[in-house]
Amino acid sequence: MEQTFELFVGIDWGSERHRVCVAAPDGAIVDQRWIEHSGSSLAELVTWLRSKGSASAGKIAVAIELPRGPVVETLMEQGFAVFSINPKQLDRFRDRYSPAGAKDDKRDAFVLADSLRTDMHCFHAVRTDDPTVIRLRELSRLDHDLGHEQNRLHNQLREQWHRFYPQLLKLSSAADEPWVWDLFQAAPLPAKAAKLSESRIQRILSRNRIRRIEAQKVRTILAETPLTVAPGAAEAASEHALLLLPRLRLLQQQRTEIAKKIQGLLDQLAQPGPDHPEKTEHRDAEVLLSLPGVGRQVAATMLSEASLAIAERDYHGLRCYAGTAPITRQSGKKAVILMRQGCNERLRNAVYHWSRVSVVCDSKSKALYAQMRAKGHSHGRALRGIADRWLAVLVSMLKQKNLYDPKRRVA
Repeated sequence: MEQTFELFVGIDWGSERHRVCVAAPDGAIVDQRWIEHSGSSLAELVTWLRSKGSASAGKIAVAIELPRGPVVETLMEQGFAVFSINPKQLDRFRDRYSPAGAKDDKRDAFVLADSLRTDMHCFHAVRTDDPTVIRLRELSRLDHDLGHEQNRLHNQLREQWHRFYPQLLKLSSAADEPWVWDLFQAAPLPAKAAKLSESRIQRILSRNRIRRIEAQKVRTILAETPLTVAPGAAEAASEHALLLLPRLRLLQQQRTEIAKKIQGLLDQLAQPGPDHPEKTEHRDAEVLLSLPGVGRQVAATMLSEASLAIAERDYHGLRCYAGTAPITRQSGKKAVILMRQGCNERLRNAVYHWSRVSVVCDSKSKALYAQMRAKGHSHGRALRGIADRWLAVLVSMLKQKNLYDPKRRVA
């Protein structure tokens, strides 16, 4: 049964202040004002909303574009019903009130409140995530950002080595291996590299536990004839590259620490809850980690970015949010099926890598991939098809609280 509300509130969120509009069930504006983004102002907002009528907090519905944040969490903590909507959907609602495309904060706050009143089914009720999931989301996103920064620095280092020291790129084409960094620090110029002893190279290899290449072969590569460059060019590029190494080592250390913390949170989420330690049914994290192709990063992204869809066992919402559900555009006799662009990019990348790895380690996924490629589908399209099937398997497992059993899978 749909819940009834006595007041509808629209909040147009801003970085420094927020516009708030309160509407009655008949659409009339009750009141509106600005609220500063501070703890005292948000507390004042709660008191102000409670004073707008006899309705309790649970009878006041609040619409906002954000699914989380201080404003959302403050209102939910006080018992208000908070709903979020995609900004693109809000833009479509705005056209109902201003076909000319007029836009301002005051109008947006009213559009949010009135659209929630008339089209509540288009909004998503915001739920409070588990504190562990909130931490997992923050660490997962931080690791993602640090990874991008790390790749940029790898590319810069590779560019400098390519200018004057291509021998090192034969040892590490992406310039992303710490043992090659150690070699470069020991011999920052090709002339010095040719004088490195085999025993010193072996110590560097042993310290980094490198066994795939022998010290003699490394010494032979480093002793190759260097490039001829302008006087001072090699020294300048070497100084530039040496300055990149401390930043790269720091990023590597931080990502290692984050990986340990993420693994600890996943282990915590996979254990029985503190309120029910005797429960024998499997938790969501444990179910997800039992699937082929799901590792630490994929599991952390799935549990944190799609927490609502996973909690509600919403297969269709999950496949749309992950970008595996296609978009159909049909008019008359013409129908076009396109890849979904409006989705969570982190979640899209996670299910992409999940399906990619599953093709290697799961025989059924490998056979399905071969069939789709034989039909003329691209690599990405085939992986999206596999991911779509994995999501259906995941939701079924979550509903039944069972771990993955390949013998029970039929597709």
